[in-house]
Amino acid sequence: MEHRWADGPTERYVSVAQELLQLGVDAIVTWGTPATMGARQATATLPIVTAAVGDPVAAQLVPNLARPGGNVTGFSSLATELEVKRLQVLKELIPNLQRLGVLSNPANPATAIAARALQQAAQSLGLTVATVEVRGNEVDQALVELRDARPEAALVLADPVLLDHARDIVEFISAQRLVAMYAYRDFVQVGGLLSYGTNYHELFRRAAGYVDRILNGANPGDLPVQEADRFELAINLKTAKELGLEVPATVFALADEVIE
Repeated sequence: MEHRWADGPTERYVSVAQELLQLGVDAIVTWGTPATMGARQATATLPIVTAAVGDPVAAQLVPNLARPGGNVTGFSSLATELEVKRLQVLKELIPNLQRLGVLSNPANPATAIAARALQQAAQSLGLTVATVEVRGNEVDQALVELRDARPEAALVLADPVLLDHARDIVEFISAQRLVAMYAYRDFVQVGGLLSYGTNYHELFRRAAGYVDRILNGANPGDLPVQEADRFELAINLKTAKELGLEVPATVFALADEVIE
């Protein structure tokens, strides 16, 4: 296997995918919408299996899930739907929540799609949303902007680049004593309060099965794009105590992982 990582917009992934093509790989596995879009721009023939992409139809990666056609197939992480679910869990934690801060990566089309859905859901709940965008690699600047927006709670959207800065994000938010919800349990494992999201390890295992089928002759366009069906709620009780926050029994009962 050849592994490559790009940090930023789709254009960077195009060059990475072209590099893989020059190495003569038989298929490309991607994580995230920018990586998948970049790979598809680089080749319309080599099989591309996305292990996790937010909303492949909205991002125009495939025309439909049942029969994607073309050279792209794989698995949807349901990022858009899950951002709304994270907001609902956050509202259970803070019933009187009025102002929400959102940390987003505008270079990721899937994050932009999810942010719009989240904005609509928040408005239906009567919430004011302050969205702060991380541009380039300026995470520190974005965190300062998030602090200055004075939210009552924060939600960090699902995005591989934001995940790459998990520790810095958690440390800053913890210093502000801000209740925050994350998309990946990795944030909770380094001190974040709670996360709810797709089991990405399971999606990558399932993606391996698709790669096997394709390398044995299956046409990627005939393999349906499948949606994630395993989700995890992780809670860091130590962080909750530091914030003086009591986790409701309804939320605690859903937890798959509790860090004490």
